[in-house]
Amino acid sequence: MDSTPDSASGSGPDSGPDSGHGPHRGPGLAARSGELPIRAVHPPRPGRWIMAALAALFLVWLAYTIIVNENLHWDVIASFLVDGRILGGLWVTIQLTVLSMAIGLALGVLAAVMQLSGSPVLRGASALYTWFFRGTPLLVQLIFWFNIGLVFPAFSIGIPFDGPKLIEWQANELITPFTAALLGLAINEGAYMAEIVRAGIRSVDPGQREAAESLGMSHRQVLSRVVLPQAMRVIIPPTGNQFISMLKTTSMVSVIAGAELLTVAQRIYLGTFEVIAMLVVASIWYVVLTTLASIGQHFIEKRFERGHHTMPGRVRRNLRPFARGGVS
Repeated sequence: MDSTPDSASGSGPDSGPDSGHGPHRGPGLAARSGELPIRAVHPPRPGRWIMAALAALFLVWLAYTIIVNENLHWDVIASFLVDGRILGGLWVTIQLTVLSMAIGLALGVLAAVMQLSGSPVLRGASALYTWFFRGTPLLVQLIFWFNIGLVFPAFSIGIPFDGPKLIEWQANELITPFTAALLGLAINEGAYMAEIVRAGIRSVDPGQREAAESLGMSHRQVLSRVVLPQAMRVIIPPTGNQFISMLKTTSMVSVIAGAELLTVAQRIYLGTFEVIAMLVVASIWYVVLTTLASIGQHFIEKRFERGHHTMPGRVRRNLRPFARGGVS
């Protein structure tokens, strides 16, 4: 008999569960032939399609209702959208936002550095600043700065403790609505930025600071050349959110007649009685400003994310003069 043991026992290469000749194709042969062992089929989800259809129908109905609503007076909205007074208030809003954020960021960096200082006096002063201005409402602060003349009728430069005055200004002339708004927004923003900057500084590895100090760098040089460049990746996103929030927060200045966008819109509708139309005009411009700020924030974050991969090389370049002994 010429039959071999392999053919008799069925253990040859063409037999077994992986063989393609049998009624069952094993997972090994299916994978080798490019076929999936399991054909996954997504179950039907009618609920998702029903919810999507209802959401689309609601949005279409809402847009139609707003467009055809005669009480909105779209012709009035279109005529005032580029009105000179509205554009003037828009410019004041932009000025308040940019200046308040710039001053607030400077105050925040200063307060954050003071909080991380080794001096208990500086830490206490910074903690007191952030505690007070974050603990009181911004609206109260704006009204306080606007009425600061009731507490200090005049501001002067001279010898303290009732000494002779060299220069003196009347508070009512010095603290205009714009100045009061700038003081309130900037000082309040500085308290929040202090926590953001402090979190960014703490996110940097302490070994970076120790390595820079070992090269003989001063505290200011360590902060400006090593710590802050690396902390910016953490600081930028919440700072962008604060900037967008500031654009809308400037509307609170209307309580002290600060001549920003909402105040101008209120003055117009008090004369024309087009309350809703003017509020829509102001809302459209706020949406435009926040959209532009969001786009700018997106590109700035992408740039710092891209720079995060090359940050060690930039830090090494900053440290190179000190490694050679050229401390300035």
